Amino acid sequence: MRRKPILPRVWHFASFGAPGVVVYLCFVMAPILISFGYSLTNHNPFNPPAEFVGLENYRLLFQDEQFLTALRVTTILTVIVVIVPNLLGLGVAVLLDRKGWLYNALRSMFFTPVILSSVVVSIIWTKLLDDRGPVNDALRALGVEHPPGWLSDPDLALYSVASIVCWQMLGFCVVVYLAGLQGVPAELLEAAEIDGAGPVRRFRAVTWPLLAPSLTINTVVLLISAFKTYDYVKVVTNGGPGSGTTATIAFDVLATGLDANHVGYASAMAMVMLVIVATLTTIVLRFLRRREVDL
Repeated sequence: MRRKPILPRVWHFASFGAPGVVVYLCFVMAPILISFGYSLTNHNPFNPPAEFVGLENYRLLFQDEQFLTALRVTTILTVIVVIVPNLLGLGVAVLLDRKGWLYNALRSMFFTPVILSSVVVSIIWTKLLDDRGPVNDALRALGVEHPPGWLSDPDLALYSVASIVCWQMLGFCVVVYLAGLQGVPAELLEAAEIDGAGPVRRFRAVTWPLLAPSLTINTVVLLISAFKTYDYVKVVTNGGPGSGTTATIAFDVLATGLDANHVGYASAMAMVMLVIVATLTTIVLRFLRRREVDL
């Protein structure tokens, strides 16, 4: 049998793949390499020229109390944002996995926050959670003399910000889990029911393993979203109250790079954040993909 020439086939695949490769190199790899280059300098746009400082920015970074605090804040925020919308989204999706106009309306209601701008969501919740806002007014009407300072109390502010992120991401998790639930074969559930499995056992033995891809998608998206949280913090608390009680790494990167003009130092922060996110995402993907079941 005569083989087809290799060159036309290579050109065929290259013509399809080249645009994507060019976009990836220009908008992903090039910014990363430029940022890494800046991280090795003391670049300040208002005080040129930049000097090469090697790994000095990275050495200073891990002695910087502000950065270590931001790392702790980001870790707490990430744990909350990955766990809470996943659990609530699964519960809501199971409740809404039914036919009827009411369930369709409820699905739309849960998904609406996802399409809103995070800045709009932050402004709405800032008004609601203000010390003199509707939430505390309602608590006072119920007899609570000293309602919590949701955004002004240093012990509560981070959890308030995390709650806002969770509220907006809940609809995304619900939609992904609903898609997963609708892909569960009815024959498997019927067979389990015939074998005498109750609703809880059917969910644990049949439905939950088949939802593994949905769990993987939600976890990775939430993990990345939590690490790049900036706009919620900027609008709701501006990093406060107090000294950086809600300042995430992303918030610190932009504050250091744009407000203080220490572009080199901010680039080192961004590179460390990139390494952390890439490492965690790889570990999570490897762990969760082992649970996935092929139908």
